Amino acid sequence: MKRRLLDIYDALLLDLDGTVYRGGQAVPGAAETVQAARENGTAVRFVTNNASRSPEDVAEHLTSLGVAAEPSEVSTSAQAAGTVLAERLQPGDEVLVVGTDALADIVSAAGLRPVRSFTDTVKAVVQGLSRELAYRDLAEATLAIRAGALWVACNMDATLPTERGELPGNGSLVAAVRAATGQEPVVAGKPARPLMDEAITSANAGSPLVVGDRLDTDIAGAVTAEVDALLVLSGVTTPADLLAAPAWLRPRYVATSIGDVCGPAAGLEIAAQRTWEVDRTDHQLTARWTGNGPPVDELALLRALCAAHRPIDGGEIKVRAEDDTTRAALVALGIARTAVP
Repeated sequence: MKRRLLDIYDALLLDLDGTVYRGGQAVPGAAETVQAARENGTAVRFVTNNASRSPEDVAEHLTSLGVAAEPSEVSTSAQAAGTVLAERLQPGDEVLVVGTDALADIVSAAGLRPVRSFTDTVKAVVQGLSRELAYRDLAEATLAIRAGALWVACNMDATLPTERGELPGNGSLVAAVRAATGQEPVVAGKPARPLMDEAITSANAGSPLVVGDRLDTDIAGAVTAEVDALLVLSGVTTPADLLAAPAWLRPRYVATSIGDVCGPAAGLEIAAQRTWEVDRTDHQLTARWTGNGPPVDELALLRALCAAHRPIDGGEIKVRAEDDTTRAALVALGIARTAVP
């Protein structure tokens, strides 16, 4: 019997938006994958940079979408920020909270005292996204940081995906405080290590697998934590993005969606493929179909292209298709704009 990814790793560290759900709907196969992991004895952790909601709220939201979740299975950047603060401060120290009440609750749970205004007794600032954030909040944070307070940012996500489109994320608001203070925060969320370490420790995992849809947070976070990753193409990252990514930012595996975790691991790795041949020169990849008939696996072509093209700094490369099957596969992958006859 072919081994599943689920059988190789002892924990799944699952990103949320774009991986487990999209907008108000679960990604097809997400609920079944989480259930299969539990039945297999594989730990599940929902790992999110979202610092505005409590673990209880996150678990409730997932359950409402049909993906069963417990608060203890949720790891947020706010929790990671709380751990960072607790490690660097004394019990009872005042922390200026720039964010939601849920973030303030986490500060309290860490044995610290959350406040909303700067005084000379404030020892740290913790900054997470809140849609009710005002100028006053950023001003209070600026005063504290300029006075020498430790500054911890829950995450550096520049944008927040919504049904209306991309809106400013916590990273954009952190940038405003950075401009006003000339300081850099300690970052808790992906791709920084604290959140990944928190999730791995919580799951008691020795060999976890990160599953996510973003190269800059999920896959980079796996690289930082030195664990394997599966990139799913159900969210932000496109095949063209992956092909253009630098070699260090490549995951070990790439698949259509989270449901592939329950499928055979063989064939999901970025490596040479049996049904596609790819030759590389300095400025071009040449690909050809070597299979005997349908079905044509376009993702296998993507894996073969990525295995052949491993740039140090990243960047697009032209792809030459030697046959109609390969040309059609490139179109299906959305990288036809780089293809040449």
